[in-house]
Amino acid sequence: MKRLLLAVMVTLALTMARPAAAQNYAATWESIDKRPTPPWFDEAKFGIFIHWGVYSVPAFADPQSKIGETYAEWYWNHMQDKNGPTWAFHLLHYGANFKYQDFAGGFKAELFNPDQWADLFQKSGARYVVLTSKHHEGFCLWPCPASWNWNSIDVGPHRDLAGDLSKAVLAKGLNMGFYYSLYEWYDPLYLSDLHRYVNEHMIPQMKDLVERYRPSILWTDGEWDHSSDQWQSTDFLAWLFNNSSVRDRIAVNDRWGKDTRSKHGGFYTSEYQTFVPEGAQLGPAHKWEECQAIGKSFGYNRVEELNDYKSAADLIHLLVDVVSRGGNLNLDIGPTADGRVPVIMQERLLQIGAWLKVNGEAIYGTHPWRTTSEGKVHYTSKGNTVYAITEMRPGSELVLSAPRTTAATAVELLGGSAPLKWRQEGGKLRIQVPPIPESALALPEAYVFKLTGVE
Repeated sequence: MKRLLLAVMVTLALTMARPAAAQNYAATWESIDKRPTPPWFDEAKFGIFIHWGVYSVPAFADPQSKIGETYAEWYWNHMQDKNGPTWAFHLLHYGANFKYQDFAGGFKAELFNPDQWADLFQKSGARYVVLTSKHHEGFCLWPCPASWNWNSIDVGPHRDLAGDLSKAVLAKGLNMGFYYSLYEWYDPLYLSDLHRYVNEHMIPQMKDLVERYRPSILWTDGEWDHSSDQWQSTDFLAWLFNNSSVRDRIAVNDRWGKDTRSKHGGFYTSEYQTFVPEGAQLGPAHKWEECQAIGKSFGYNRVEELNDYKSAADLIHLLVDVVSRGGNLNLDIGPTADGRVPVIMQERLLQIGAWLKVNGEAIYGTHPWRTTSEGKVHYTSKGNTVYAITEMRPGSELVLSAPRTTAATAVELLGGSAPLKWRQEGGKLRIQVPPIPESALALPEAYVFKLTGVE
């Protein structure tokens, strides 16, 4: 009854907050799928994903397991396997009588400085941020009225973490978004009455999140247990696109039911370049986004070691590969329970930012070229300009097969100081690469050759 009353109150408040807009989209996938992803999202290319919650207290998963089982944010779920590494870890360090809910008191975020986070994200070159407002454990990082005593105001930090970070991110000129899990593993209402859970808990939560913070992205997940009809996804999306305060700007993904990935919704999603439906095509035909962490876990994992983290070169090459094929990269960090971004993650983000400061014009606002790659070279394009991005420092000559030169062809190296000499020979573009002091380039993990006047 209490949940129902809260749901009614939220719905009334949202209805009174703004007049109804003209219904442009019907509550059907045929109609919803006609709504384009806002252009800003495609132009942004690079975002920061943040997994942070009660799971950041135990901060454990076996990094030697297969992808998915390495996710520390699944700690509560992994605890249920009494023969698994998480339960063994839990018994050793906390004991059998210590419940997952008991970790909430240790999630204090006492060192959380949203301005420092936002400054780091801006320096990384990211154009948007996506914070987990609620993961599958159900704990909310905002004062959600539909989640009494299981949110960051009532317990733990006693602070509106989502609101504080949103203000700081927006102040830096970045786009703010939120991850939201449709399902909750052990919510009694979810387990007993899905219809009531959706109407009295889930939809009121999502509407409250949208109207309270007005995000530019709503990144849903945890959809796979039920169909989009059961989640009432098209009804919610019709409201979002027709009547919400962010209807013209918000971007959404494709995780709205077990029938929707790479088929319906907004931009398609891949995860560690896997977890994609068989036969799905991730490329220029439909906007998509790859998400993965710097390490093997999205949430902070205390037992990950140096070799579990990708190098700056790995991450830059990943970004280039994804963008060349029409995607965005949503790169995840896992802060600690007290609110710090681990130093190795800070370093990686700053290294990416240093590279983008020199080479960002080959990433932001670009589109896939007619050829996405050849060997260790990836291509992007912007207008009549083509960017050839090499994964390693070339020798004295870079040979490219795809570009066709014209009388107006010119070549330069981003970060260099003068046009480069080239010749067309044997159907290939041969670019002379002079010796370049590494001090002249920021993090030479990938080199960008700007080609104008080519076909």
